[in-house]
Amino acid sequence: MDDTKIQISLLLASYFIYLILGSLIFQALETDFERELKTSVYEMKAAFVRRLDDLTPEDVEQFVENLTHAVKKGIYPLGNSSELDHNNWDFSNSFFFVGSTLSTIGYGTLSPKTAGGQIFCVIFALFGIPLNLIFLHQVGKTLSMLCEKLGKCLQSQGMKEKKIKFLTLLFFLMTGILIFLGLPSIVFHSTEGWTYSEGIYFAFITLSTVGFGDYVVGAQPGKYYCSYYKALVAIWILFGLAWIALLFNLLIRFLEDTEKKIAEDLHKMGKAGRENGRSLKKCQCANPSPNETFPLSSKEGSQKFFFETEEKDNREEKEISFLCETVL
Repeated sequence: MDDTKIQISLLLASYFIYLILGSLIFQALETDFERELKTSVYEMKAAFVRRLDDLTPEDVEQFVENLTHAVKKGIYPLGNSSELDHNNWDFSNSFFFVGSTLSTIGYGTLSPKTAGGQIFCVIFALFGIPLNLIFLHQVGKTLSMLCEKLGKCLQSQGMKEKKIKFLTLLFFLMTGILIFLGLPSIVFHSTEGWTYSEGIYFAFITLSTVGFGDYVVGAQPGKYYCSYYKALVAIWILFGLAWIALLFNLLIRFLEDTEKKIAEDLHKMGKAGRENGRSLKKCQCANPSPNETFPLSSKEGSQKFFFETEEKDNREEKEISFLCETVL
């Protein structure tokens, strides 16, 4: 048990050290380039404003094109040049970026622009994604142990196994919905100004690693956010991924058990149908109807009747068996 705790502690320490180092490196690689890009965008905006009286349609088209290009790179030239102090690659934003990268969400709103940052991103993700999977697996195992303890506690109360599975799944589902979907939506409502439905939508789309990018935290221009807001969101994402992965695993197991139960019931129905058919044929042979005439007067005729009856019985039994196998 002590060795297991040591391994878990080393894994957690290694994982978060990897995230922190990656955040610092991305911050160092991208900050200066982004500042230069921001400066050029604001200078372009100032030049456009100075020439408002003698602008040509070509100038407007060029300005719109440059502005669109800047927005795609995460630069929103709102306000005056004092907005240059805002940095998309501070530690909090960088930590959020590495977390979304290793979790393979990939919103697309923030990405490295320098050649060094892009190459480092490839190397970082190459080793970081497997490390992230190991981390999520370990967190999932810990949550599974909690579910097993709850199941043993319910079993000691004399509950049936089927009811224990259902209650464990229900408890795990409701607790996770409250912690990873309900409470975050309240935070997003107060911080981002989203509705509760939008907050729940963003939380599920994020934790399921779909990541459309239509809603992203901390991305509204001109809005003030806490310095460690996006870093805390990244930690929520990492642990939420483990919860939703284990939830999907429990749902798959529940559906597989249900499928097995249905298959067993169909097999029993098919077997009962074959036995009923066999019993019915035996009754018909033992009690023939008055209108039926059987060649029982001779030995040859008697053997022919019983051979035909047995052949027909076998043929119907094969048809019933084939029908059951097709359904199963």
